[in-house]
Amino acid sequence: MYQAAITGSGVFTPDATITNDELVVAFNAYVDRFNAEHAAEIAAGTVEAKEHSSAEFIFKASGIEQRHVMDKSGVLDPAVMHPVLRQRSDEEPSIMAEMSLKAAKVALDQAGIGPGDVDAVIVAASNHERPYPAIAVEVQDLLGIDGFGFDMNVACSSATFGIQAAADMIRSGSVRSVLMLNPEICSGHLEWRDRDCHFIFGDVCTAIVLQRAEDATGAHFNILSTRCETKFSNNIRNNNGFLRRSRPDGLADRRDMQFMQEGRKVFKEVLPMVSHHILDHLEDAGRGPDELKRLWLHQANKTMNDFIGRKVLGREPEPGEQPNILQDYANTSSAGSMIAFAKYSQDLAPGDLGLICSFGAGYSVGSVIVERAA
Repeated sequence: MYQAAITGSGVFTPDATITNDELVVAFNAYVDRFNAEHAAEIAAGTVEAKEHSSAEFIFKASGIEQRHVMDKSGVLDPAVMHPVLRQRSDEEPSIMAEMSLKAAKVALDQAGIGPGDVDAVIVAASNHERPYPAIAVEVQDLLGIDGFGFDMNVACSSATFGIQAAADMIRSGSVRSVLMLNPEICSGHLEWRDRDCHFIFGDVCTAIVLQRAEDATGAHFNILSTRCETKFSNNIRNNNGFLRRSRPDGLADRRDMQFMQEGRKVFKEVLPMVSHHILDHLEDAGRGPDELKRLWLHQANKTMNDFIGRKVLGREPEPGEQPNILQDYANTSSAGSMIAFAKYSQDLAPGDLGLICSFGAGYSVGSVIVERAA
């Protein structure tokens, strides 16, 4: 049995940003157009008028101040309200593979290895731009990596589930190293015309390198324990899929073909599940919450993270113990906890303990206990 370790991490951040103020201007223009076009139905009570949004409402509901996106022109056009990305030929790298290469370079450089040292590639994300061939195999080919690759999807928990899959392969001895990638173009599956969620998501790609600890050439994080948990719920969902055209209303512009959630139910049901999951994981690993120097949580909502931090630590987290990045990135699904890890981990000292946790649709929860090594 080999010791698995995280030896490198990287983040690719798109150049374009959308502030709350910019987003509200576009959304409210759309609302005004919609209400004007449906004035008669609204007056008759057959159509419900849409409400304006505000930057204050967005920040209070989420803690988000801005988000990075692959395209902002389409999102901010009241007549479009979604990203507009050019069609690529089959001979070109896909956009998710392109994002992955940029994040991978940073992670590989930090680990001090090259593509030739990687045995496997995992692309773990909440959405993939095609069912096959796997984005991971495309990345493998573009980097010139021998071995194998595969895609996996556990929604917002994809990264931590990916870490467990990679760590298990390393522990067993079937591979020496894995490149795990999380390309998230969440702007593509968000309904930007829905006031309850139009501000939630952003785009990014994260990458981590996992190796046998004995192969690490610099400071790294030993993976002490991993745990995954799922419990079925329809409260976060996206009903789009390959059978869409086979249904009588399959070609309709159905709302459920984009991201949907029952926010209050999610808040009420997910928070206890995540808190118990983390505490049980620590207990079974023989570690106490008081030993944690850092919590890298899924970046969905500041209130949710604050609640989990208090439940796990039994007190208000000190500044820096539970870093948030969603004010700058918004919710980036599986990548959120990995952005926090990449940006706020290098200051830890040898022996310091930390925990990565992501959670979301499924419901799913994944946690990884790590210890800083010299």
